[in-house]
Amino acid sequence: MSIYRPFCRYISVFLILLPLSGFASTTIQKPLSDVIAPLITAHPGKSGAYVLEKGEEALRARAWLTDHATNGIDVQYFIWSTDNIGILASESLLRAAERGVKVRVLVDDLLIDAPPDSMLALALHPNIDIRIYNPRLNVGTSKLKKIGNVATGLRTVNQRMHDKTALFDGTAGITGGRNMADEYFDYNHTYNFRDRDMLVLGSVVTDMEASFQRFWDSKKVVPVEKLLAKQMKRMTPERAGEVYAGLHAYASKPENFAPEVRQALEDLPGKFERLSRNIIWDDVRFLCDLPGKNSAQRRFDGGGRTTAALVAELIKAKKIVTIQSPYLVMPKGGLELFRDLVKRGVEVRVVTNSLASTDNLQAFSGYYKQRQAILKSGIKVFEFKPDPAIKRELIERYPKLEKQTPVFAIHAKSMVIDGTTLFVGTFNFDPRSANLNTEVGVLIRNSALAGQVEQNIVRDMSPENSWNAADNADRFAPPDKLRKVKLWKALPLEPFL
Repeated sequence: MSIYRPFCRYISVFLILLPLSGFASTTIQKPLSDVIAPLITAHPGKSGAYVLEKGEEALRARAWLTDHATNGIDVQYFIWSTDNIGILASESLLRAAERGVKVRVLVDDLLIDAPPDSMLALALHPNIDIRIYNPRLNVGTSKLKKIGNVATGLRTVNQRMHDKTALFDGTAGITGGRNMADEYFDYNHTYNFRDRDMLVLGSVVTDMEASFQRFWDSKKVVPVEKLLAKQMKRMTPERAGEVYAGLHAYASKPENFAPEVRQALEDLPGKFERLSRNIIWDDVRFLCDLPGKNSAQRRFDGGGRTTAALVAELIKAKKIVTIQSPYLVMPKGGLELFRDLVKRGVEVRVVTNSLASTDNLQAFSGYYKQRQAILKSGIKVFEFKPDPAIKRELIERYPKLEKQTPVFAIHAKSMVIDGTTLFVGTFNFDPRSANLNTEVGVLIRNSALAGQVEQNIVRDMSPENSWNAADNADRFAPPDKLRKVKLWKALPLEPFL
């Protein structure tokens, strides 16, 4: 297991149950459909898109959508964990279910750490269904069976569902890099992520729902009560009631969340209305992989639908490609693709994590191996600092964190081509996203949105936020980190990174 957990630490530990209305008022002021429907009607055939650049803004959007949903909430994520925000998120979904909203949760098996009782109690609720993707290493799997699964199916156990989507009443959705944990919304006191999501409305949500349904119906997905059948026999309505009461009690205690969060969520109605005025309406394409990624059984290649779509867009580049990715490990053919772009006169610039800022030394070791070849190809690479100046602007509550100086590291996965084509999603520029993990994202041809994101990425590349990769930024990292990277570099890990 120790081999596989590090490869996925870039997600960290979090609860995939995305909405956070556990913070908010239990009174629904207006159904979601009453707010969203007029916007959609005013823009027939188009989808609305709004970039969620700041963590706290992304948190507020999720909370507002959750509290106003009346029909269904579908969430599909990589991990379900149990930190403070995760517990509150669980409670928010429970409250949604208690008011009659149908809740479906689809989560990858690899790093689940939620207690079986909690999962089963939630699954016992008539309005909540929880299913697990590719359950071969964790939920309901004994240590002996886990070893057997790794030994007989190394590719299979490495194929994970990296999707991150949340869908509300079939009319609104959020996708992007953020997972549900303190560090993705700037509430961690030691380590936070510079991330990016896209809020979308309208017709593209239909495509997102179709992708969710494909996974939900896939043979690779198993209901949690089937995986934990023995424990489910002991799950009585009384025990489930105790779990529900515990969640509600936890969410009601003011010490479990900061007062400014409560105030921000109480101010949500006006803020969301202002946000809606800045939504851009255009054609939005949802990129997604099929369950299983590709048909490869034992090999670690094979690509996928998102990989092919992104390559197709890159090939069409004429002037400039701007990329932000937490990891930069070229899959097979990747370096050649970018080298050809540079030879054609296309400027390629990438900002990724430095050794000092990264939380994933295994992935960085792959970049460490390739860095000189990447730079020689003509790609301009910038490495994000652990204490960039930009965090003072992006973290709304920075004054409360300033004394603790938490690390601020890139987790956003975005690309802008020629200032007009924008991708925001879950796809890391590494072999794992290209060939193993299922990924999602939105692709939009709109110069206003693309220009907005490109400006923000370029700002992240500036000297006050990043080092030039050609200037040996490794010297700014703790020596122990460099020693560990060199050890990881010696291992043949590239297909898994």
